Amino acid sequence: MTAVATASPPTARWRHLFVGLTGLVAACAAQNGLPFLTVALRGEGLTLPQVSLLVAAPAAGLVCALLAWGVLADRYGERLVLSCGLAVAAAALTGAALADAALPTGLWLLLAGAGSASVHAASGRLVLGWFPPEQRGLAMGIRQAGQPLGVGLAALVLPRLAADGPGGAFAFLAAGCGLTAALVGLFVRDPARPPRTDGGPRPASPYRGPVLWRVHAASTLLVVPQFAVAGLAFDWLVREAGWSVAAAGTLLAVTQVGGVAARLGAGVWSDRVGSRLGPLRQVAVAVTGVVGLLAVVAALTPDVLGPAAAAAAVALAAVATVSPNGVAFTSVAEQAGSAWAGRALGAHNTVQNLAAALTLPLAALLVDGGPGYPAAFALGAVAAAVAVGVVPGRAAERAPAPAGAR
Repeated sequence: MTAVATASPPTARWRHLFVGLTGLVAACAAQNGLPFLTVALRGEGLTLPQVSLLVAAPAAGLVCALLAWGVLADRYGERLVLSCGLAVAAAALTGAALADAALPTGLWLLLAGAGSASVHAASGRLVLGWFPPEQRGLAMGIRQAGQPLGVGLAALVLPRLAADGPGGAFAFLAAGCGLTAALVGLFVRDPARPPRTDGGPRPASPYRGPVLWRVHAASTLLVVPQFAVAGLAFDWLVREAGWSVAAAGTLLAVTQVGGVAARLGAGVWSDRVGSRLGPLRQVAVAVTGVVGLLAVVAALTPDVLGPAAAAAAVALAAVATVSPNGVAFTSVAEQAGSAWAGRALGAHNTVQNLAAALTLPLAALLVDGGPGYPAAFALGAVAAAVAVGVVPGRAAERAPAPAGAR
């Protein structure tokens, strides 16, 4: 990739960012919005552990496909990968909408996760290719805002569409993925790449050093509190904190606006201080404290604390737990360089979504067969505390370089 980011027209940069953001909103609504169907799925006679397996199916599909999409993005470009992956997700979600049993629904959701994984592997490359280093933190923060925006959209829409069964909710998600696949085909163009010279040296693997490994590990640990909160907060608010389905969905949708602001703020902060890892460590400290507070509030609700305290604790945790993602993604892309960015981002998302797929069933088992919601939230706080020590030191960080630099 050449240093096209510094020479490309600003309108082209922001057009590509907007389309990539739209694709991430649609993908994340399908991947991370299914917890808002827990009440509807339990109404179908499923237990919480059974529901958690359906909710985790897209994340499992992501794990299976992310690395492959990353390799394809490095080789064939972002436009092809994004459009094909989103089209596969749209078809699979249509299958889930038409399915009439849990097993086929789960298989369709697994395939939807595998198809939508393309967005995580390729849209980050668009930011790396179209934006100069001094704007990448902000641009990646905007791109990563697609996750809370997608979850917020799901929180507002899915519980209402699932009032008579989850089929309508799956159809809505299918339409979103199909629409964004068309937008990618119409408006996205791959950033320029440097000409390959036969026999020239290949860029060295960024995995020869420890920095990328530690960023992957810290981000994976930070997924545990994010998905413990995202997967259980809705169910906890409805079942134990006294909130209605509609009110809980609206509350969690509003918190996603704060999540967007947190990701943008973290990205701008990292641009200004010239570091991704310093802000990542400090955000991990904040996540530890906020999710630990939620565990305490859950232990005291409803006997000591009421619905208002529950809402405040959930809102803080929902905002804090999504804030590290953009800074971590920017760090991975920059440390890997353009030749390895697709594979590195694919690997990053693979381990993150493996953690997500394991977190939801484990947390559900803690709730249904063990000490309950407080223990599930405490698990997230412990994981975040470990992540604080895993984030590499700032001295090990490679300074952000132009998109074509190696």
